[in-house]
Amino acid sequence: MQSFSKTVFAALLITAAVFSPVTASAETITGALSKAYRNNSQLNSARAGVRVTDEDVAIAKSGYRPNVVGSASIDYTERRRHDTSVRLTSGSFGVQVNQMLFDGFQTKNTVAAAEARVRASQESLRNTEENILFSAAQAYMNVIHDRQVAALTKQNLEFLNEQTRAARSRLEVGEGTRTDVAQADAARSGAEAQLSAARAQALASAAQYRQLIGEEPGQLKAASPLSKLLPSSLDSAVAVAAKEHPAILATSHLVDAAAYGVKSAEGALLPSVTASAGVSRSYSNTSPSSLATSDGYSNSANIGATLSIPIYQGGRTSAQVRKSKEQLGQARIEVDVSRDQVRQAVTAAWTAYAAAQEAVVANRQLVSAAQLALNGVIEERNVGQRTTLEVLDSQRDVINAKINLASAERDVVLASYAILQAMGRLSVDRLGLQVAKYQPEEHYNAVKDKWFGLRTPDGR
Repeated sequence: MQSFSKTVFAALLITAAVFSPVTASAETITGALSKAYRNNSQLNSARAGVRVTDEDVAIAKSGYRPNVVGSASIDYTERRRHDTSVRLTSGSFGVQVNQMLFDGFQTKNTVAAAEARVRASQESLRNTEENILFSAAQAYMNVIHDRQVAALTKQNLEFLNEQTRAARSRLEVGEGTRTDVAQADAARSGAEAQLSAARAQALASAAQYRQLIGEEPGQLKAASPLSKLLPSSLDSAVAVAAKEHPAILATSHLVDAAAYGVKSAEGALLPSVTASAGVSRSYSNTSPSSLATSDGYSNSANIGATLSIPIYQGGRTSAQVRKSKEQLGQARIEVDVSRDQVRQAVTAAWTAYAAAQEAVVANRQLVSAAQLALNGVIEERNVGQRTTLEVLDSQRDVINAKINLASAERDVVLASYAILQAMGRLSVDRLGLQVAKYQPEEHYNAVKDKWFGLRTPDGR
């Protein structure tokens, strides 16, 4: 039995080496997060959504610019009068330019609202980035945890196989009972089922890892909590989150957009002035020419301005103004909703971090005590002072304590990442990820003032 204990201890050392951070070829959590930042499809979709929103600014600014329309027409007519056929050919072409001079500040406010929505979308993208990074960290730690659980469950099965063989050997020499054998067999069968479930869970975690990070998990290094990046107190964390969290900033920008929307809707009640200018050339030809009185070319030009004063639109504009004001009120409430959600998330993550730290300490002591107790029960069973059932119970306590320790170690790491996420600081820069940071401002600056062009900045 002592040789078996040494074998188990050696297996534990091998398993620890597999998960040891000194493995040269193993993936680190920062490396995995960098891959998620580059490869995650949900994050790439969110970036595309920001680029879509950028174009709204260019669309809104088109209200400042002239509208130029070219036109051309040709007409052929044939008439018969008595025995004479008259053919008339006429045509014209020209250019008309319309320019809005004043539209009740609607364009100005529409542009400002579009710019505010761009800022909101950029903050929402930052929030999505932090959510994806946290989910990737969670997937990373879950793979490590579930692999540890599967390894511990396998070791438990090997231990119970040995206990079953020992029980049968004692029965054969008359030192044991059939009850001991039955209890060992039952425990072994239960361990086989647990191992199957643990392996299935490890495969599920690997699939989640693949979805978020973009590749299958290989050997993963153990990760440490982000203790150095955390504030000194819960109150400090809440204060930072209230100022920096992208969800709060995004809803604040949407308040600005809604306020400009109210002004734009009110602008529809004001007069508008439009200037227009155009040139055209007409041509006509009558055959036979003897019947023509005004054949040839004629040129014309026009310039003018139109003043429109809205008087009554059936209540439509007034309803739109009221609707815009209600949207503004809702946007302001959403800021409060975001603040409450962020505060709750910070508090929950902070308390989970403290609880996980305490759980790690307690479970390490529990593992040590449970292992010591197991060794003592085995020795006492060997001299007839303990039963096989007591050995099995002690082994179950050891495995449960080790699984609980693995869970607590995972939880303390994830809770530290959750605190940074809830504060709005789980960013590429703070984590030190070796990856090119996506800059949404580059696309925005490339399109916001474009007057023409069908190609996107990346050439599509």
